[in-house]
Amino acid sequence: MSAKRPQDRPEPVQVIKQRRDAALAALVGRVPYAQFLGVRFDRRGDELTAILPFDDRLIGNPMLPALHGGVIAGFLEIAAVVELGWSMLWDEVESGALDPADDRMPRLPKTIDFTIDYLRSGLPRDGYARARITRSGRRYASVQAEAWQDNRDRPFAQATGHFLMPRRPGDGDGDG
Repeated sequence: MSAKRPQDRPEPVQVIKQRRDAALAALVGRVPYAQFLGVRFDRRGDELTAILPFDDRLIGNPMLPALHGGVIAGFLEIAAVVELGWSMLWDEVESGALDPADDRMPRLPKTIDFTIDYLRSGLPRDGYARARITRSGRRYASVQAEAWQDNRDRPFAQATGHFLMPRRPGDGDGDG
């Protein structure tokens, strides 16, 4: 039985978590509207949950009160864009090839269209959203997202979006 060499040991879990968290923070930091709304993300492995902390300024109809429709749409679009960005970065983050501090993060996908279904009023409390990539190619991606508050089985909004994916180094298509 041979002893393992130091270079054969897996990275400590703390190092992996720090690298993942730094990459996610750098990615979310590239979405100014996320900072404006106060959106943050909870990461469990490769799964992301967007969190919209309640704030009185997010209310659109003070008589109900209900969250503003534009806030809800923006929240779902942020969840979708960050999910796409996270999926693009995952392999590089895991291999350690991407250093979020070196400011070479890839560009974010651009929205082609985004359709929202408002299912019920967003109440004056924290909201959560998850996005699921339904198609992802080199140039185009399709994402579904849903937002809920107290019960994930009772979403208050859902969305479908189509996105233009940014060109990545090595994605040459012969026209270079």
